[in-house]
Amino acid sequence: MDLTKLTTESRNLDTLEIDRVSTLEMMRMLNREDMKVPVAVAKSLDRIAEAVDAAANAMRSGGRLIYIGAGTSGRLGILDASECPPTFGTDPGMVVGIIAGGKEAILKAVEGAEDDFAAGASDLIGAGFTKEDILVGIAASGRTPYVLGALEHAKKLGAVTVSVSCNPGSEMARSADIPIVAEVGPEAITGSTRLKAGTAQKLILNMITTGTMVKLGKVYSNLMVDVSATNEKLIERRKNIVMQATGADSDEAEKLIELSEGSPKLAILIKLTGLERDEASLLLEKSSGYILKALDATDNKVREE
Repeated sequence: MDLTKLTTESRNLDTLEIDRVSTLEMMRMLNREDMKVPVAVAKSLDRIAEAVDAAANAMRSGGRLIYIGAGTSGRLGILDASECPPTFGTDPGMVVGIIAGGKEAILKAVEGAEDDFAAGASDLIGAGFTKEDILVGIAASGRTPYVLGALEHAKKLGAVTVSVSCNPGSEMARSADIPIVAEVGPEAITGSTRLKAGTAQKLILNMITTGTMVKLGKVYSNLMVDVSATNEKLIERRKNIVMQATGADSDEAEKLIELSEGSPKLAILIKLTGLERDEASLLLEKSSGYILKALDATDNKVREE
């Protein structure tokens, strides 16, 4: 194994003095490096868009979005997956994060877990992975055996595979159907891929799930209309979403939310169409949960009449 050939393991010539400068200059160095991340991610937008379309198609067919990775990469996948239910009202099993070494590895490193090729496939089997699902393998290096094992297993099943890495020409990129590569360059601290590489991965995963949920009708305009109100802040946000989408005042928004049994999406449709709750609910169901489709259907019906 020659890590020196990986850009993520290379020496950064711009931060050689990072242990000798003032704290403020240290922060400037780190910030300058961080500024390179979104530029690198932007070069892979076409591939990220492919991944979003593939994930949306999989979910429409009853499949799931499965993230798998080791160390920081695995934790980022779990983080992104865990934030989908409160943000978009998804079932917890719709987006799943798997990490090498299991739950123990979320909080601390599990020695050797990332080097176990067979465990990647085994963990997918344990998660009930099928060809209807889509797999996103995450590894800054693009060579993590655990992730490669999972990608190989998913491809054998005929599932769509995506790789998220930060080194060009990696084995993962060659293996995946949709390779996403964010070339962020050498880290400020050599080999510490929780820095720029980790930030790039976080941005990409954010885009994949956010884009997918937009495609699934969980966003109206730029409002999270399927948000789950699990705390006081989200209860208030839910009301504000209805107000912003419809022009209703605070009291009316609360009544609409109560009428719709806590669903901002249904509350919005009731207000915008004037339909009774049951009729609006049926229309939303026929429109696969898309407010825009439901509104178009209502407009077409009015024109026909």
